Amino acid sequence: MSSATPTSGTSLGRRLSLSGVLRLRRPSEIWFKPALSSVAAIAPPNLLLLALGRLDLAMYTMAGSLCALYAHNRPYAARARTLAWVVLGMLGGVAVALVTASLTRDAVVLVAVGAVLAAVQKALCDATRVGPPGNVVLTFISSASLFVPQTLGQVPGHLALGAAAGAWAWLVGMAPALVRPHGPERRATAQALNAAAAYAGTRGTGDGHAAARAAGYAAARAAGYAAVQAAWQTLLSLPATGTRAATRHALERLVVRAEVALAAPADTDPERLRDWARALRGTGRIPRTADFHDAPVTEELLGVDAELAARPAPLRQRLGPLAPIALRTFLGCALAGYASLALGIGRPYWALVTAAALYQANMALTWSRAVQRVVGNIAGVLLFAALAPIAHLGQILLVLFCVALNFGAEALITRNYWLGSVCVTPMALLITEFAGYQEPGELITERVVDTLVGALVGFLAAVVVTNRRAGDRVERAVTAADRARERAARLLAEPEPAPAALEAARRALAAALTDLRTTTDAAAGEWWQRALPQERVVLAEQAGHRTLAATVRRQAAGPDRDTGTRTEDVRP
Repeated sequence: MSSATPTSGTSLGRRLSLSGVLRLRRPSEIWFKPALSSVAAIAPPNLLLLALGRLDLAMYTMAGSLCALYAHNRPYAARARTLAWVVLGMLGGVAVALVTASLTRDAVVLVAVGAVLAAVQKALCDATRVGPPGNVVLTFISSASLFVPQTLGQVPGHLALGAAAGAWAWLVGMAPALVRPHGPERRATAQALNAAAAYAGTRGTGDGHAAARAAGYAAARAAGYAAVQAAWQTLLSLPATGTRAATRHALERLVVRAEVALAAPADTDPERLRDWARALRGTGRIPRTADFHDAPVTEELLGVDAELAARPAPLRQRLGPLAPIALRTFLGCALAGYASLALGIGRPYWALVTAAALYQANMALTWSRAVQRVVGNIAGVLLFAALAPIAHLGQILLVLFCVALNFGAEALITRNYWLGSVCVTPMALLITEFAGYQEPGELITERVVDTLVGALVGFLAAVVVTNRRAGDRVERAVTAADRARERAARLLAEPEPAPAALEAARRALAAALTDLRTTTDAAAGEWWQRALPQERVVLAEQAGHRTLAATVRRQAAGPDRDTGTRTEDVRP
């Protein structure tokens, strides 16, 4: 790889902005689902242990219970598999931690093992796109387990507790299927329709400077295509035959309408898309798009089976680009843990977990997360100081406070990470008291110091470990987008292209353009690398979207109609 030099466009100082870092967003559409799931998964095991007088074992059941936080956006068939893998991954990390803790009490070794686990968990979660909360919960549990005294004889029993709680969490995660079996795929389709409506609604009506309007249009278009791509990924994870196939095909037609809107926003009624999106809420009948559009839909879904047959890239191939992030995680967690030990802190895993929570897709996002983590943890420590005197009145209050704080964390974290951390921090501090009373002043001091140490050392590790592969990934993404555009353009030039081939080419081009925008945004937040090929990216996106629009119009027109496709629609 060619050497990289810092450029004005990627300098560190220009990336470390505080603008908007703490700004609150709109809550997630389903914020209450993970929040309620966490309560349903955590409360029964903890209350049972309290009744048995063994609340000291709650850490092991929490390992399984917290798996209920995952996969809420996935269709239930895919969710069942994902949750099962999350539970197995959680148990695997805990098993390594408990066995290590039973073999040695050397803190230097324990921190090293914790750093390795954190790096592996980060890489696997990113490669598999397991989604929020990602690796942080796994690292929190495995790191804490490293510093709990164990014997080898105790390990099987403790793992059995985690497995039982994990099975319960799996049931909690799957329970909504009894009420709304198609909820996730309907929601993903509605999000695609709303995103397409937002883009269609920007045509020619923006206020302000022309450059600002153009940037707004580009952002809305990118968000629209990303939402459509996410909807396709959701729908294509469903069975193509059987009782659920009719629902899937009806939703596919709505996603096609979203794609048509993105291709021809000037000819689209945004309110109609929003009406369809609203109709998907609840369990009502799915709108029939053929009632509202003249274009035939019989051929629009050709190529879906071919896309289903496509295999994802091997895990090793997906892990390769994540090597810099994994190295950052290992180095940052290890150094943060050792810095905490050097300061005499008794719980270095807090610093380790703080560092692990920082690492995002690029340096700019990592900086933002570091600021959010520090602010949220400091505010959370103050909340703990207020709650601790009441919680110490009885263990039942400890459990109830922990359940309430877990609900608050999941309800608030989609507004901004720091706001969720305000609840996560006192919850973690209260959990340490399940095994017995601890001096609040000591806990507060150690948590504040570990937060600052973990954030500072973790971020410095991210500065040291540069991600010079980001530019190469942008080059490859541009090339892939150009090739996908050329293939679609060749088909458009044919008098009567095969419908299945045209559909496959359109899907490939849409996916390539979405990947190009995601890759470019991630690389733009890095530093100490050669200048990105911005001109090539812009030209590839412009030509690609023109060709994509022409492809959609050609499909909508059908084989017996005038396509209206012009040469300028498809040329670069």
